[in-house]
Amino acid sequence: MLSARFTADGSFSLHSHRFAESFHSSDGALEEANSKFVLPAQLDRFTSGSCLRVLDVCFGLGYNTAALMAALPIAGTPALNCWGLELDRLPLLFALAEPSFKALWPKNVVACLEAVSAKGTWQDAYRQQSVQMLWGDARQQLNSLPTGLRFDLIFLDAFSPGKCPQLWSEEFLQSLADLLAPGGRLLTYCRAAAVRSSLRHAGLELRSLLPKPGEGAGWSSGTMALRLSNDDDQPLPEMGAGWRELTVMEEEHLQTRAGVPYRDPSGSDEAALILKRRQHEQALGHHTSTSAWQRKWQSVEFRPPC
Repeated sequence: MLSARFTADGSFSLHSHRFAESFHSSDGALEEANSKFVLPAQLDRFTSGSCLRVLDVCFGLGYNTAALMAALPIAGTPALNCWGLELDRLPLLFALAEPSFKALWPKNVVACLEAVSAKGTWQDAYRQQSVQMLWGDARQQLNSLPTGLRFDLIFLDAFSPGKCPQLWSEEFLQSLADLLAPGGRLLTYCRAAAVRSSLRHAGLELRSLLPKPGEGAGWSSGTMALRLSNDDDQPLPEMGAGWRELTVMEEEHLQTRAGVPYRDPSGSDEAALILKRRQHEQALGHHTSTSAWQRKWQSVEFRPPC
């Protein structure tokens, strides 16, 4: 069951009663899409004549893809090849039935979302843009992507690990990391130690997203994970468009019990089993307690991890 909600910036969102979570931060659905996904993507890296390949995991209401498309200039824009993964068709239907949601976007973006909802695919030959939706469990739908396809951007916007661990497991995150092109970036609102540890184990460089202007104080607003180019002689700079290197505090967080990964070796386990497996591993392990880490860094404001 879904219920409508309006966030602080006036943009429309939904609350899932199945997962007991909202789709977006109460601060603003549109602001979240722009600050956590579009801004750190640094779209100016992609020039005219190039092709921007994007995978939107948990397409939901379509905010992240729509915000990305709206941010691309018409003149000199790169070609866009976007794939979406989504289990539930209802969130996008709810969004398109809300006039204020449709009013947020240019006409071509609305046309894209409507076509994706109705037919699962959309193309704009003039702009050289296409969006293809794969409906179903994202773990299985990854196998439906064209062989050899690699992405410049992966947006990971699933419900939180405690509610939907299937899409934050070490195995699933490794599969996403394998789909990143050299120089590609995986972006997510999540700052959980288990997720960051798995992304690093998958061979990606980690950066911490900074809180957006007006957002409540906090030590991180999300995560960027990068596949460095083979010819990169220098690592990515410490600071960038809304991101920075992990602090000592964040690095120590990865060594606590919170850093024990979610495991789904079959790629088809239910959430309850994945959570139980992790709790068992945490109990048997010798990691530092997360509470001890919190006490050490008590001068920093802690908010519940995603």
